[in-house]
Amino acid sequence: MADWNNGRGARTNFNVAPGINADTGSAVTFDEGLRKHMLSIYNYMTSGILLTGVVALLFAESGMAADIMINGGILKWVLILSPLAVVMAMSFGRNKFSTVTLQGMFWGFAILMGLSMSTIFLVYTASSIAVTFFATSAAFAGLSLFGYTTKKNMSGMGSFLIMGVVGLIVAMVLNMWLQSPGLMYAISFIGVLIFAGLTAYDTQRLKKEYLSIKQAGMTNPAIAAAYPMGKIVIMGALTLYLDFINMFQFLLSFLGSQD
Repeated sequence: MADWNNGRGARTNFNVAPGINADTGSAVTFDEGLRKHMLSIYNYMTSGILLTGVVALLFAESGMAADIMINGGILKWVLILSPLAVVMAMSFGRNKFSTVTLQGMFWGFAILMGLSMSTIFLVYTASSIAVTFFATSAAFAGLSLFGYTTKKNMSGMGSFLIMGVVGLIVAMVLNMWLQSPGLMYAISFIGVLIFAGLTAYDTQRLKKEYLSIKQAGMTNPAIAAAYPMGKIVIMGALTLYLDFINMFQFLLSFLGSQD
């Protein structure tokens, strides 16, 4: 599982112009700039997911995925861990890298994830993978829409959900030794709930982030220059991509059928 929601680093709080509620955005009923910003994030995220899916399918059908998983040795672990390395580099180096570099890293990450996830085609049937993908897409769309439109402040959920992700990782590591089917299903069920919550939370956070930077930049252009929207779009797409992929993998534990 790709448990790398590291796009949620510490955020800078900006002073917001009167009349705008940065927590809910309730004073903003329609903002063309915000709409374009969020569409850019969704476009990158969707393109990345599709690229991952195509790479995973082609790599599995080539027979290389099965060969590496059986006889790959250290190459198998490089394949599994390399996406994590890219996510960490993007998260911690976002201020050092240019927008073009982050874009290249994002597409590289999507390809590496495709190679890493190709093994699902060796375990589950293609039809069950497709059903799970469409179910995840529908759930993601609904949850993200809720996070975008709700006037409820979801910021308090962030720490709780991140703690949940950490707990999932610990439980998964323990189950590598316990090999408990019951614990595996419990992890998958809780994982679906956690990443469903993160989808709504992250969508609202990205919306609030844009509004905060935009309003602060009106009075202090240096703030806008310090937070280029191109980078924010890429990192936002990475965050939502990870929410989607994790929810998909946990759902696959329930909906996936094996040959």
